[in-house]
Amino acid sequence: MTVTLALELVLVLLGCGAAWQVAAGGGARQATATGLLGSDFVDISFVAPGPTSPATAPGAATGTYTWDCGRNENGHRNTANIVVAPGFPGQPHHVHDYVGNLSTAVGSTPKTLSAAGTTCGNGDRSTYFWPVLRTVGPMDAGEHAVHGGEIQVPVDVTLAFSGNPRGNVVPMPQQLAGTVGDAVAFTNGPQKAAATWTCSSTPERRTTAYPRCPAGDQVQRVFDFPSCWDGRQVDSESHRAHLVFPSPDGSCARNTFPVPQLRLTVAYDIAPDALFRIDAFEGQNNSPLTDHAFFVNLMPEPLMAKVVDCLNSGQSCQDD
Repeated sequence: MTVTLALELVLVLLGCGAAWQVAAGGGARQATATGLLGSDFVDISFVAPGPTSPATAPGAATGTYTWDCGRNENGHRNTANIVVAPGFPGQPHHVHDYVGNLSTAVGSTPKTLSAAGTTCGNGDRSTYFWPVLRTVGPMDAGEHAVHGGEIQVPVDVTLAFSGNPRGNVVPMPQQLAGTVGDAVAFTNGPQKAAATWTCSSTPERRTTAYPRCPAGDQVQRVFDFPSCWDGRQVDSESHRAHLVFPSPDGSCARNTFPVPQLRLTVAYDIAPDALFRIDAFEGQNNSPLTDHAFFVNLMPEPLMAKVVDCLNSGQSCQDD
């Protein structure tokens, strides 16, 4: 029996259904999502390494800028989504974690956000948010028991901007909204599912399933936001059309302009055999495919100018 056939037989016997990728016989395979919590996990050692970064053109923006906004140790959480549904509370079982702006809530407006404090040491008043992650026991983990579990506080949240491998970047405008992932990918399909999971010792292995990490590793959620702006709108009806992803070679489509690309990495200390899941909407079965995140840029313009200069000049900059 070949290695590939053996792995396929194991998947059938286990009823394994989460969307995930395994390295078998030199190829990657994709299973069908079931939403049953136990089958939403994959051993990270079965996940094939991702593609390499695109080549960098001469004179392109090769710099990086990282800054610290804490890890939501102050417990700023609510069900609001000021990008998709401003002014309306969300479902009670879909709670968001926040870093950055301290005032983000159902009734937030650009004016209230711009006047609020921040958890960011560099004065960035932007808001960054994503669904909370919970650890769950056997009684919480059934197909229909979708709302329980203890919220896990991240052990680390890393915010990093990178440039563009094909040229220079331009500043993000105030109030630019960014979206990555799809909160209803379980029923919509994976076309817009973009958030990925990994382990701290194997960052090159990315999966759309919940990862089983080696002892001592952190479970990591990695959100790579789109970075090609239409130059006109700070939001759009789809909350996506105004800020889109670059091509595989890093270039932006015609009539779009590269802005700093945000990578948000959220890390947790999770035991290797623990069950965990993100908060999700009804009907999404807490599928890892539905992971997603948002930001609204409220960096003061002098700070954004500093970021752009850092990226375009090829520096590695870090603010506390």
